[in-house]
Amino acid sequence: MTSPTTTVPSTGPTTQHRRVLLAAPRGYCAGVDRAVVAVEKALEHYGAPVYVRKEIVHNKHVVATLSERGAIFVEDTDEVPEGARVVFSAHGVSPAVREAATVRRLETIDATCPLVTKVHREAVRFARDDFDILLIGHTGHEEVEGTAGEAPEHIQVVNSPDDVDQVTVRDPDKVVWISQTTLSVDETMETVRRLRDKFPTLQDPPSDDICYATQNRQVAVKKLAPEADLVIVVGSANSSNSVRLVEVALEAGARASHRIDRAAEIDPAWLDGVTTVGVTSGASVPEILVQDVLAYLAERGYGDVEEVRTATEDLMFSLPRELRADLGSGEVAGRPERGGRRSLGVQPA
Repeated sequence: MTSPTTTVPSTGPTTQHRRVLLAAPRGYCAGVDRAVVAVEKALEHYGAPVYVRKEIVHNKHVVATLSERGAIFVEDTDEVPEGARVVFSAHGVSPAVREAATVRRLETIDATCPLVTKVHREAVRFARDDFDILLIGHTGHEEVEGTAGEAPEHIQVVNSPDDVDQVTVRDPDKVVWISQTTLSVDETMETVRRLRDKFPTLQDPPSDDICYATQNRQVAVKKLAPEADLVIVVGSANSSNSVRLVEVALEAGARASHRIDRAAEIDPAWLDGVTTVGVTSGASVPEILVQDVLAYLAERGYGDVEEVRTATEDLMFSLPRELRADLGSGEVAGRPERGGRRSLGVQPA
């Protein structure tokens, strides 16, 4: 039985070799794996329902699957019954949210990514030293709201390089920048460059704020994009790092790039005249969704898959301390490059 094929336009030979360049690393990072496992373990140990403030991570499939298991996602703590258990998402929360949970006597599990917590601590320290803090990030994103809430009187958000002209500070010699962890590395550095032109003594954070996984996924896409006619990014629309991957692919030379939540969203017209497809996924995407995309492409003649690896990730984070205390172990979430392949129910989205 012959494999199904697609018709190649007359602009190229019909014998062109179709292939997929599969980015690695891709999918779950250590912080996402930790947060998702935290909800799963909470459901197993305490039973349903377990409330989760906001989406635990920005992925429709993950949220839907955990909802089916008994997680209840709410916008804020005032929607959680008094005395109930609530998980804070990987994006972090402000001190005001923690206080509101205390007032309602909620049992909290803090699944904030440790790398986000690091940025929170930087904000607190710089505010204590009376710096003006320029937070490079996207207004309205949960991570930015949580970080800004640590020192609202000291922090102002800078959304893009074009925002720099509107930035004002009290003392140009006492200014520092920090950033959301899921940004485009290149755009962030351009924002920093413009800020430094305006404030020559601008201080850097003590360590890189953009998370290792965000950077690794962008580097992998940059490597495969110049060879790709099309780059498909699996990830949800509210996933900042997934949206950035589309931008990075185009800037790095891909002829076209599209973000999808699942394989069924692929428009067959995207494949017209395409011989090389790049595939990657954001840091909150389970591997099953990528495998669905590869199966879709294989059915259309793109069965040759070549992995393009630029890094190997082995970082692991312990589960939230509240869970570890109740589970009686120092359990950690799975290694991200295996964890990203956990099925979360093994049913395609």
